[in-house]
Amino acid sequence: MTVDHAPPDTSAPPHAPAPTPPAGPALEKVVALASRGSRLRSVPRWLRRTVGPVTLLVLWQVLSASGALSPDTLASPGTVARAGADLIGDGTLPSAMGISLQRVAVGLLIGGVAGIVLALASGLSRLGEDLIDATVQMLRTVPWVGLIPLFIIWLGIGEAPKVALIALGVAFHLYLNVYAGIRGVDAQLVEAGQALGLGRWGLVRHVVLPGALPGAMTGLRYSLATAWLALVFGESINADAGIGFLMNQAREFFRTDVIVVCLVVYAFLGLLADAVVRTLERLLLQWRPTFTGQ
Repeated sequence: MTVDHAPPDTSAPPHAPAPTPPAGPALEKVVALASRGSRLRSVPRWLRRTVGPVTLLVLWQVLSASGALSPDTLASPGTVARAGADLIGDGTLPSAMGISLQRVAVGLLIGGVAGIVLALASGLSRLGEDLIDATVQMLRTVPWVGLIPLFIIWLGIGEAPKVALIALGVAFHLYLNVYAGIRGVDAQLVEAGQALGLGRWGLVRHVVLPGALPGAMTGLRYSLATAWLALVFGESINADAGIGFLMNQAREFFRTDVIVVCLVVYAFLGLLADAVVRTLERLLLQWRPTFTGQ
């Protein structure tokens, strides 16, 4: 049996070009969004953070120089700077800062210890929560500034009511954040610790407290801000020394330059305290990766 093979087709040219694919849409070069702000990010961060305050200072100076802002309403930056230099030169401002810092430190210590102890007792135990949490939640809704008259009646007009006001504001913030941090610990981590043989105090030390530490740091930052606010209210009533006392004296003589100096000192001390807490966060929370912006 023979098989006939068809002869090859020689009608097509031996080197025919391949068919051309249909033309598609033109491709554009993709530029990463991150590279668009590379020029701004090349500027040192400390310089970028000064843009807002410097702009506000320049605007303030322009309004004062043009007469749009009356000196009786708000002194110019130059007048404020001279007043600050005079207060520093005669020792008035450093002495007032020392007294105010002492009040804040004592109030922060007392309120911090009280808030943390109550939060530990309430967060680690259901019995403690039943006995403590409802009372604290009820008291924290009371405006603590409104307690100043009672503090004066109970504690007199010395240092005690001022320190008590600071301690009260600090305690509530630390309690809420530490308590929320303890109760926010992942239950699976607790189960894993129990599986590894950790007892109750081992779980508290190695699992619960490290897990609650971010909340405690947040509470500390809020507490410091509240401490300075409470200090302003405390020193505005029956104070014979401190930054608030300087502000009261300046108010009586319409010295807006001295008032602004005291406000700047309050702001500077608050920023310094916040920087200290940020440093503690970086040291104590190195194990926690966080988003820092793009």
